[in-house]
Amino acid sequence: MKTVRRLIYRDLVSTIAFVCLGFIALFSFFDLVDELSSVGVQNYQLIHALGYVLLQIPGHLYELLPIGVLIGGVLVMARFAASSEFTILRTSGLDPQRTLKILLLLGAGFVMLTFVIGDYLSPFANREAQLLKAKYQGTASLGQAGAWLKEQQPYSHYAVNVNALDGDGNMTGIRVYEFDTAGRVVSSTTAAQGQFMDGAWLLKTAKRVEFPAAKPAKNWQAPLTIINLPEYRWPTEINAQMVSVALLKPERMSAYNLFRYIQHLNSNSQSAQLYEIEFWKKLFYPLSCMVMLMLALPFAYLHFRSGGIAGYVFGGVVTGISFFLLNNVFGYIGNISHWEPWLAAAAPSLIYFCVSLGAFSWVVYKK
Repeated sequence: MKTVRRLIYRDLVSTIAFVCLGFIALFSFFDLVDELSSVGVQNYQLIHALGYVLLQIPGHLYELLPIGVLIGGVLVMARFAASSEFTILRTSGLDPQRTLKILLLLGAGFVMLTFVIGDYLSPFANREAQLLKAKYQGTASLGQAGAWLKEQQPYSHYAVNVNALDGDGNMTGIRVYEFDTAGRVVSSTTAAQGQFMDGAWLLKTAKRVEFPAAKPAKNWQAPLTIINLPEYRWPTEINAQMVSVALLKPERMSAYNLFRYIQHLNSNSQSAQLYEIEFWKKLFYPLSCMVMLMLALPFAYLHFRSGGIAGYVFGGVVTGISFFLLNNVFGYIGNISHWEPWLAAAAPSLIYFCVSLGAFSWVVYKK
């Protein structure tokens, strides 16, 4: 059995690696073509564009690994069937349950690999890529409005806007609005730059405008208090990770950062539906590698000429693309329709899991 396992694992791993390498090369080429238009902007050169493209590879690998597992699995299983190798293995005592167990063990390895890439390597590489562009091209921001965050403190509520992060991880274009418990504006503070400190922000060249607390008398306007400060320390629980998370796309964040940010949003009475869906996607998406291997297994029980492999591989490609599209569609539908976040994230994997089990049972018991 060790020899059989070694044979199947060697072919599957090498083929899946080759498929993923081809996808990565294609996507990296598209990224490079897209980055060439930015070369020459400020200090951004070709070597920086190449570095940015390389840092995008872990994110692409995370997204494409389940598709690569499916295509590679279909190719190997169909090749085994076409060359009658799998028929020989079956007559030697390799029953369907044992074959399924062998593939599930390999699938568990791909699940762990996908989780590590998506939760550790990809967020780190994406953050470094954004800082690289910010250092040589400008600042890393989220559109024209930047990132908005809220915080509730014992006697005040705050709405905070950070326009961008520079190449050193410092904030630029900061606006802090303070409200009392009745919802009235108490003060506004703007700063060109800011640094993160322990339990506070240090705002540089800050302008603080304080609004009168008492209602002015008729035909009399209460004066505003305007204070210009070279430095202003604002106590807050909003740390660097929360700001960087708000400036990143949710799918590029780690599960831990998503969980922390969801807690922050809930504690400040903000909608966290989108981030909750992405959090559950982080947990369920790696399991799709195991589902894809189960979906590829029935191809080993088919009987066809070797020339028919291309058609089955094409079917595997279409199935993989459909899973990728369905995964994104369910996320959008779940966010719009206010589905349970875990259901919106798990639905594609559950659908393809049922399809793979049905196909496997039908092919095995039919034969």
